[in-house]
Amino acid sequence: MNKKLIIPRHIVTCDPVGNIFEEHTIELWGNEIHTIKKYDDSFADNFDGEVLNVDHLTVIPGFVQTHIHLCQTLFRGLADDLELLDWLQLKIFPFENAHDKSSVRISAKLGINELIAGGTTTILDMGTLNHQEVIFEELISSGIRAIAGKCMMDVNDLFPEFKGSTQSEVEESFKIAKEFHNHSGGKIKYGFAPRFVLSCSEKLLRETGEMVKEFKGSIFHTHSSENKDEISEVRKRFNKENIDYFNSLNVLSDHSVLAHCIHVSDNEIDLLKNKNARVAHCPSSNLKLGSGIANIPRFLDEGISVSLGADGAPCNNNLSAFEEMRLASLIQKPMHGAIAMDAKTIFRMATIEGAKALHLESQIGSIEPGKKADLVFMELNDPELPVLNSKDQIYSSIVYSASKNNIHSVMVDGEFVFDNGQSLKYDQNELLTTGKSELNNLLKRVDK
Repeated sequence: MNKKLIIPRHIVTCDPVGNIFEEHTIELWGNEIHTIKKYDDSFADNFDGEVLNVDHLTVIPGFVQTHIHLCQTLFRGLADDLELLDWLQLKIFPFENAHDKSSVRISAKLGINELIAGGTTTILDMGTLNHQEVIFEELISSGIRAIAGKCMMDVNDLFPEFKGSTQSEVEESFKIAKEFHNHSGGKIKYGFAPRFVLSCSEKLLRETGEMVKEFKGSIFHTHSSENKDEISEVRKRFNKENIDYFNSLNVLSDHSVLAHCIHVSDNEIDLLKNKNARVAHCPSSNLKLGSGIANIPRFLDEGISVSLGADGAPCNNNLSAFEEMRLASLIQKPMHGAIAMDAKTIFRMATIEGAKALHLESQIGSIEPGKKADLVFMELNDPELPVLNSKDQIYSSIVYSASKNNIHSVMVDGEFVFDNGQSLKYDQNELLTTGKSELNNLLKRVDK
């Protein structure tokens, strides 16, 4: 068995107590954390495996992002300064509709490369209408941990050519789920992804809710209550609020991850709480699209699960967990006070709370014996971070000051995928060259 002994400066565990250890070691057996023990000089001499002396680095759990669109990474910078429905109609739907296998592939590669380099080791991804198998192929080859699924749409008044029939959407999603759910020893799972209420028929949503139950560990992943115009249209069509409508179709449950949830009523907050549904908070996207600010402190006070996601690159315009953490804290303070959304709370939202949202908390999200070795090694001895950098300052350093530039190495499932500032999976020049070429080809298809 492949064994590793890691000797770091600090270990930020995110365990139930919130331990931060100094002078401790992490022992890995294969892809799992075997022990965390107080350091002894004899450990390294007597260890029958690889010894990693990284006493200048802090080890944290890998970040878990619960709302991503890998298929959109290629469109970064091409859909700026628009509100949600215009953004979809004028830019995103035409672009996604023009995807072929090659452009989907490089878009996924670009996104995964950026996520891993920024310390994200697990994602919940909403794919696109066509070529979803390509995204799964890239997820598998990259080494990242992921729940992903084909975007499902059988209604589209904004861009009518970009949709499928109800039957084809259900059948294709089921087929892809059968092929990829629990792939790679369970590291890759399928998450059913009806896009949002305005692009899905009642039948599609109901049948999707039933399919989720057939795949243990799957997720119902959709957008909800993001934009005021969206909400107005939902009311017009169904005479219900967005989350009320989901509940009326019996698709709201503890396996529902709803992105955004900005414009919600008191009744909908009660539904989120009582159904134990999970909210994926995307502060950068919500600000850039002018959608609003979700009342996250209220959700947390009610005991509602909240985790973080960068959303897609065209509405962000990056995929940084650091950006989402910082903004998730800062945007709430003018309304709820300076003590709201403290750094430790935010850090846990980006790690263990993300794992809980995906029902993966027994495997990832914290550094504890028996969990998977999804670890991020950070250099916090940086003049742009708190100078003293004591154990008590670590959450502040990471949430308020750090960036992807402080990521030294990233490990997923016990294997390094990023080491000493370099990707072990992707050639950066090839990504850029291929990305430019495929984007040019895609834009030509859009213009035809």
